[in-house]
Amino acid sequence: MRHKEASCKPDKTGTSKAASPFEGERIAKVLARAGVCSRRDAERLIANGRVSVDGEVLTSSALNVTDKNVITVDGEPLQEAEETRVWRYHKPPGTITTARDPKGRPTVFDRMPPGMPRVVSVGRLDYNTEGLLLLTNDGELARYLELPRNEWLRRYRVQVNGHVGPKKLASVANGVIISGVRYGPVKIEIEEGKDDGANHWLSVTIREGKNREVRNIMAHLGLKVLRLVRVEYGPFSLGRLARGSIEEVPPRVLRKSLREFFREKNEQ
Repeated sequence: MRHKEASCKPDKTGTSKAASPFEGERIAKVLARAGVCSRRDAERLIANGRVSVDGEVLTSSALNVTDKNVITVDGEPLQEAEETRVWRYHKPPGTITTARDPKGRPTVFDRMPPGMPRVVSVGRLDYNTEGLLLLTNDGELARYLELPRNEWLRRYRVQVNGHVGPKKLASVANGVIISGVRYGPVKIEIEEGKDDGANHWLSVTIREGKNREVRNIMAHLGLKVLRLVRVEYGPFSLGRLARGSIEEVPPRVLRKSLREFFREKNEQ
C-alpha cells in the first residue's frame, strides 16, 4: 500500500520545506484501518522497529502518510483497507486474547478458521474468562468500541460462591474504589439460586471494562468466581453461539448497530 509522507522534503533549491501537518493521516491510524492491529498496538510496532515507510524504518509514530508512500510491516507490504467487517466469537476458557504468548499458551487467533482475514480483537478477555469476543478487520472500529467515552454496556453472567444479599450487591451500584482503582457504577442482579451461601448465577453489567474489573469487584464483595461469561458487548450479544464458534455480523446489521461510527468514517 502506498502513502505519501507529510514530513520535511527538499524543494527544487535543495532546502528542506515542511509540508502541511494536515496532509495525509497518522501512520498508526493507517495501520489500524488496514486491520493490522489497534492504533495503540500500531504505536508499539513502530517503537519496536517493525514498520517501514519508503524503505526507512520508523522510530516514531509522529508521521503523516498518504497513498504515495510504500508502507511495510515486518517486511510485508501493507494491504489496502477492506470494507469494515465484524465477527462474534465465543471465546473458550483457557485461551488468551493476544497474537503471541511467550509462555506458549493457546491464543484465540490460533483457532481461527481457514480463510479468516487478519483481525484484531475489541478489548480482551482474561485467560479463564469465556464468552463474547468481537473481532474486526478494522482497527479504527476496535478503538471506537473500546473508548470509555462511548460507554458501551458489557454484560456478564457470573457464577459465584458466597453470600449474595441484595444490600451487598447494591453497595457497588454507584461505583467503588478498590485498591486505589475507581470503578464506575455496577448493576448486579441474581439470576438463580437462593441466598444460602451456595453457588449463584449473577448478571453483572458494567460500562468501562477495566482490567479484571468483574473479578476484582466480586472479590471485593467476598464472592469466589467459579465461571465468568461475557454475553453482551454494546449492541452485540453472544446468543446461542456455541463455544469456539465464530459468525460474521451481517453488513446490514453492522451498519444499523453502529450508525455513528460509519457516519464519522464517511465524513473523514
